[in-house]
Amino acid sequence: MIPRRLARFDALVATALVWFLGKFLRYAFPPLFETIGGTYGVSRTVLGSAFTALMLVYALMQFPSGLLADRIGSVRVITAGGLVTAGGAFALAVDAPFAVLVGAMALIGAGTGTYKTVGVSLLARAYPRGTGRALGVFDTFGTFGGAAAPAAVVLASAAPGVLGAPWRTLFLAAGVVGVGLAAAFARVIPRRLGNDATGARASESTPNGEEGEGEASASLRVYLSLFGDPRFTLFVAVTVCFAFAYNGAVAFLPLYLTEETAVSSATANLLFSALFLVSLVQLVTGEASDRVGVEPVLALTLAVATAGMVAVLAFSGTGGPLVLGGAVVLLGLGAHGSRPLRGAYMMDIAPESVAGGSLGVVRTLLMVAGAVSPALVGFLSETAGFTVAFQLLAAALVAATALTLALWATGQRS
Repeated sequence: MIPRRLARFDALVATALVWFLGKFLRYAFPPLFETIGGTYGVSRTVLGSAFTALMLVYALMQFPSGLLADRIGSVRVITAGGLVTAGGAFALAVDAPFAVLVGAMALIGAGTGTYKTVGVSLLARAYPRGTGRALGVFDTFGTFGGAAAPAAVVLASAAPGVLGAPWRTLFLAAGVVGVGLAAAFARVIPRRLGNDATGARASESTPNGEEGEGEASASLRVYLSLFGDPRFTLFVAVTVCFAFAYNGAVAFLPLYLTEETAVSSATANLLFSALFLVSLVQLVTGEASDRVGVEPVLALTLAVATAGMVAVLAFSGTGGPLVLGGAVVLLGLGAHGSRPLRGAYMMDIAPESVAGGSLGVVRTLLMVAGAVSPALVGFLSETAGFTVAFQLLAAALVAATALTLALWATGQRS
């Protein structure tokens, strides 16, 4: 009985494990920067630029991967992405010039860039009556991948090297696992979704009925026409405001706490860890959205995140570690709790025939906003002070919450 009951989660587990490895590889690089810098004799600026290149390629893959999934099927896109990711990991497993390392990082960005957008739309089809819960599990697996990476780097660095420096063994293992996960994904998902996962929709008409040479351009027009819906545009504004606030906070929260509060650097790092340790809330909020609807739960989580950010600012001068820790936990609960809800809402409002590409458009916009935020926060912290910079992040969260309440209100009236 138990195996049969659990068998229905096969697609969720396969997709979540692919996402786990993607986040694992991405966050394996920052702990290795000191080692890589010493090995190649490059500066932190060069290392940071290489990581930016990975993230930029990742961001630019969001819309193309969603568009391809709508045209040729989710399984083909994610499987190909998994193999590209594994290729990048294998390239990092051997001693090679720094240019090869940068190229391998870009390959990992391109491969993992197919996972989130396509994975969200795939899980929405696989679990239509439990989308929020499925996306909560999916995002939690990704968070754990990022949390596991630093520990794995420490262990790999202490182990004997197989093809070169010890840390390269980590990428060799990741490449092997990546190939295995891609193969398992390609086998499991079609059993769950059938032809819908493998490209049956590619032969169908586009939503406006056009076929042939004009089909691709017609699809692009459909994606852009979605912005004519005020509720879709409001939702995009919510995601952009949140991404701007969250990425700016994640980039500078430890330094902010060290410089603007009375806590030590070690305590600031512990409080920063707490921001991620509360990510299990995604399982609760995803389940809640299936029961009471996405909009009210999304509004609540964003309000909690806003309260956390405001509390960080309010108690910077007077609060001790416990008070500031509580504020950071609030920020983490709200921020992580809202993650599966945004994907679930996107699947609700976008036509199914263009769901992947639509989510790709939204994720590209929010990731660009997220990429700009750390640079702007860093500039403001040096010119106007950290308080002003974090006040801007708090204002972005207030805007996201207000826009979500507007979405909820207009949805109640319609």
